[in-house]
Amino acid sequence: MKDQLSNRINSLPVSATLAMAAKARELKAEGKDIISLSLGEPDFNTPDFIKEAAIQAVNDNYSSYSPVDGYADLKDAIITKFKRDNGLDYKPSQIVVSTGAKQSIANIAMVLLNPGDEVLLPAPYWVSYSAIAILGEATPVEIPSSIDTDFKITPAQLEAAITPKTKMIFFNSPNNPSGVIYSEAEYRALAKVLEKHPNIYVLSDEIYEHINYGQKAFSFAAIESMYDRTITVNGVAKAFAMTGWRIGYIGGPEWIARACNKLQGQITSGANCIAQRATIAALEAPISKIKYMVDEFHKRRDMILDLLGKIDGFKLNIPGGAFYVFPDISAFFGKEIKGHKINCASDFSLFLLAEANIATVSGESFGSPNCIRISYAASEAQLREAVSRIEKALA
Repeated sequence: MKDQLSNRINSLPVSATLAMAAKARELKAEGKDIISLSLGEPDFNTPDFIKEAAIQAVNDNYSSYSPVDGYADLKDAIITKFKRDNGLDYKPSQIVVSTGAKQSIANIAMVLLNPGDEVLLPAPYWVSYSAIAILGEATPVEIPSSIDTDFKITPAQLEAAITPKTKMIFFNSPNNPSGVIYSEAEYRALAKVLEKHPNIYVLSDEIYEHINYGQKAFSFAAIESMYDRTITVNGVAKAFAMTGWRIGYIGGPEWIARACNKLQGQITSGANCIAQRATIAALEAPISKIKYMVDEFHKRRDMILDLLGKIDGFKLNIPGGAFYVFPDISAFFGKEIKGHKINCASDFSLFLLAEANIATVSGESFGSPNCIRISYAASEAQLREAVSRIEKALA
């Protein structure tokens, strides 16, 4: 019955991360001892002070439809957060709260893109960026990078990728899947290119901003010439261990925010009322309240880099943030290991699932076909066991 479905859904790829997570769950249900390092989800519980705010909201009878673009006091908390953490000044009319940062990104794409437009995706990029561009009937255009360039693009590459059809570019720092952080100087150099192309809009996805290991993330909208053309996306899922609460938000030009509000009013309306009240508590708290999680991620990053660095064939960079390592495993291409022919990263990822019971994600869906993504949002014991299994499978 596929021919009865819309071209829109038939052209849409399945999320590689969610597909691998589903496969891992199936194998676990069959009794396999799977260690899943495929999902980008903190393994911490939501902090108690946030849960207490949600309980208070229930007791205060927050149960009615919320405003489409978010409660006024939550928008105030977001405005204060943007000023405090990013040096950005926004008005309430420039803020829209959505059901997760993924909806925020989709809203932006749907209100700005037209058929035939091109969206630049510095690779590696989060898997949903290309799918969302396709849903917007635009064409995703990859700008490649590699582990040798620390997974960053250059101004010359950006200039070469721009065409008369270019409408948007998506930036993500700290980056999923590579963990790299663009410095202020690097972003300003890219902005110099974009200044020559005033009809290109920037989506800056900063969901991992607080998960960094010494280098503070810089907001693209803080570049004066880019402020009126940049939509900053953030949320509480990663830094506050609130993935299932589904709250994301944007700050951007008022006319774009107004359009996102209009679209959201016809799709989901306002985000969950209890989750919004909990988000106020999260954003108003000092960042020190979540430092224990960031410190633990930092410790795990160093540990997994040390362990993977001892395996021949794994080429690593040092991620500055997020909670992923993104090794280049192309040294295994063309080889046969335990009856498995390894021709690409997907083959290698499936090999690890079959022979080591380890779920990872192929880099092909991130625009980096030589790599796999490994999430270290798991316990130290699980990570040590996972790398041990990988070593044995490759021995």
